[in-house]
Amino acid sequence: MKLTKFNQIHKKLGAKMVEFAGYEMPIQYSSIIAEHKAVRNSVGVFDVSHMGEVFVSGKDAEKFVQYITVNDVSKLFTGRVQYSAMCYPDGGIVDDLLVYKISDEHFLLVINASNINKDFKWMNENNQFEAKLSNQSDEYSLFAIQGPNALKTLQKLTDKEINLEYYHFSRMNISGIEMIVSRTGYTGELGFELYFKGDEKVAEDLWNKVFDAGEEFNIKPAGLAARDSLRLEMGYCLYGNDIDQTTNPLEAGLGWITKLNKSEFVGQQALLKIKTDGIKRKLVAITSEQKIFPRHGYDISKNGKTIGHITSGTVSPVTEKPIALGYVENEFSDIGTKINFIIRDKEVPAEIVKLPFVKK
Repeated sequence: MKLTKFNQIHKKLGAKMVEFAGYEMPIQYSSIIAEHKAVRNSVGVFDVSHMGEVFVSGKDAEKFVQYITVNDVSKLFTGRVQYSAMCYPDGGIVDDLLVYKISDEHFLLVINASNINKDFKWMNENNQFEAKLSNQSDEYSLFAIQGPNALKTLQKLTDKEINLEYYHFSRMNISGIEMIVSRTGYTGELGFELYFKGDEKVAEDLWNKVFDAGEEFNIKPAGLAARDSLRLEMGYCLYGNDIDQTTNPLEAGLGWITKLNKSEFVGQQALLKIKTDGIKRKLVAITSEQKIFPRHGYDISKNGKTIGHITSGTVSPVTEKPIALGYVENEFSDIGTKINFIIRDKEVPAEIVKLPFVKK
């Protein structure tokens, strides 16, 4: 297993470590609920160094990124971030990702940890442009500071005023380290993601300074389990659960990032046909008043008929109710539709609701 630069810190803190996407990662430190609520109510910190960073450069950099992603890269300006996805020719999803425009000839693509090798291979196979691809995933550490007090915590570590709008980024010096600071995150809260290079000593020094700065806010380290429950409360898709090569962006509720009328991109013709023909199923948000725990793979039924399945599920630490994402046949996808979870061969009443589960 690969180790992030923060690995020894996690172990000193007594984190429960697991294998995830080829890395040894902390799944939790104290309790999932405590870590989750720290992010919702104050500030929490995640090591997400397992994520992938691919840099694209050259005179055709923008053309290349435009060709392999579904969103419209031409709308980006330097310092702007865009949520997007890459699709196969049949419309299935290769991965979802963030696109950072560093300059007209320089982009950063941030991809999912479990997909790094697959994505990089696919990118190279589709590089018919004068664009250079550089996989620097092993060189970068990624540190996420998330929560209502994230800005107050981070601001203590730099003389420059941090004035980033949502989905914008800037190069900054934080605690003596030059890095990319991005106003992004996977929690739905005010937050920042810090991309930097350096050895274990550099990483540990940054970790300690961030925790000193956040001490007055009762800052907490948070693991992958809290990261998952936080993203699910907001209805954010997780690759491998809610989206994969068997799903397309239109049925996954990602039509808002899929610009079918832009210049040519991989999967465009298939997605145009899917839109014309109409989607057959839809990813929906579901909750229940029952005391149950919906899990990935459980069936969903209506009038005794199986109409879909759960892709992600948990009990929300904020609402204390079961919440889930799942695909259902399109005719049953309207908000307010009463459906059932099938749990241990029993039908449990549930209802399709509007996202997010936790209103911000």
